Amino acid sequence: MSHATDERFTTPLYTIAEAARFLGVPSQTFSNWAHSYKATFENRKPVIGQPIVTAFAAERLYPSVPFVGLAEGMVIAAFREAGVSLQHIRKAVAVLKREMKIDHALASERLYTDGASILFDYARQGDEELLTHVVTQQRVFGEIVREYLRRITYGPKGWPVRLVSPTTPAEIVAVDPTRAFGQPIFIRGGVRLEDVLDRIRGNDRPAAVAADMGVPVEDIEAVLSAELRRAA
Repeated sequence: MSHATDERFTTPLYTIAEAARFLGVPSQTFSNWAHSYKATFENRKPVIGQPIVTAFAAERLYPSVPFVGLAEGMVIAAFREAGVSLQHIRKAVAVLKREMKIDHALASERLYTDGASILFDYARQGDEELLTHVVTQQRVFGEIVREYLRRITYGPKGWPVRLVSPTTPAEIVAVDPTRAFGQPIFIRGGVRLEDVLDRIRGNDRPAAVAADMGVPVEDIEAVLSAELRRAA
């Protein structure tokens, strides 16, 4: 399947830092997922990591991650939250791409329907860490991964059309490439996240911002708490 004319696959919308913040992971972590890197060690061979999310070359402060790359990153964040090492995730990505016979396998709705069974069979062949942390004996994803996947809305052709940030327990902030140029917005109120945060950085009180912008104050406070956790 060609995605050459689908802007979800071809248009960079997010910088590395923006994608990392939406997913609640460190910027360097997302950078390692999006670009090749080399880690050197004193007593063993260097480790070279290949990209596992879709991203384009760009200057540091410019967007390089398309919507589909953010969706892929969301699944990888789920695997990491479930306790799977990056080494095992790279193996899983390769298996899914090979067995599902599509590019961007992590972003496909087929991951939700077929991926767990594929990874179960793979894990049974010797990768018990993956079986323990990601896939249950019922050949379904474990609860942590399923919670992330539930925050992905798929379109008619099985590719994502909307993502809800996993940084808050409630569903508060989402991205949709057809709204606000794909930038994060509050689900209740439809206001850009960055516009609200700009007001807060200007020392406006959350209650005043909520009243002015039509966003529930508890949603603003939840996002601010998530920002503080990530900064810590």
